[in-house]
Amino acid sequence: MSLICLFPGQGSQVKGMGAELFDRYPDWTADADRVLGYSIRELCVDDPRGELGLTQFTQPALYVVNALTYRAKREDGMAAPAFVAGHSLGEYDALLAAGCFDFATGLQMVKERGRMMGLVTGGGMAAIIGMEPARIQEVLSGSDAGRRVDVANFNTFDQTVIAGPKPDLEVVKADFETAGVRAYIPLNVSAPFHSRYMREPQQTFDGFLQAFTFQAPAIPVISNVTGQPYDAAVVRQTLSEQIGNSVQWLESMLFLMKQTEPEFVECGPGTVLTKMLVAIRKKLR
Repeated sequence: MSLICLFPGQGSQVKGMGAELFDRYPDWTADADRVLGYSIRELCVDDPRGELGLTQFTQPALYVVNALTYRAKREDGMAAPAFVAGHSLGEYDALLAAGCFDFATGLQMVKERGRMMGLVTGGGMAAIIGMEPARIQEVLSGSDAGRRVDVANFNTFDQTVIAGPKPDLEVVKADFETAGVRAYIPLNVSAPFHSRYMREPQQTFDGFLQAFTFQAPAIPVISNVTGQPYDAAVVRQTLSEQIGNSVQWLESMLFLMKQTEPEFVECGPGTVLTKMLVAIRKKLR
């Protein structure tokens, strides 16, 4: 049996998350407050200023709750995983679980990533439901507007997220509806994440990461960029490339599903990744 831990990213946050964990782990809770400069418990449990949905707050909050959830599962008897993977922001928790850096160091990176991504404006994202990735690429390549739009997240066979300038996303909506898509859903995000339009922030973040030392993963970590295990020699580069490249989640899951008797455990709030896995398996039957 291969135990595989999955860590969710943005979209899984919910007010009240982690409520039972902050008192259990006062050491990491204090570390988080120190690194962030505010109360992580207040943000996650009460969200008094309505900040939990803003990327500069969402990312640190999810990183912390994912990490505490994983720590609790291990202390409560869960075996060490054979593989770990995280969706976008969740990849930082996967790298933490694999021993690439400690909790506070990971949070410093996530804090800067969230701050930097929160500065990007213009553009947007949309979910395409009910169309396979190859067909989505065909539709996008069929117009000038489509060629200015990138696939941001390959989530399942039937759910893909695209990103680009908002006017182009409006134009391609009609193209997808003509092509018979089941649903075209604009997402409530501030920028076209995981696309070519994030390459400048990606370069800036790569410079920021130069100050950190990364250990080789003690557990194989599946990269969002490649859908394959991290190369221990290029952890920093792979992590920075994640911001401006597609999340290859479908490829990652197909790789992990080929392991010996894979058993998946989602470590974080909600069941977004578990539901994606169910959808992928259903298509393969």
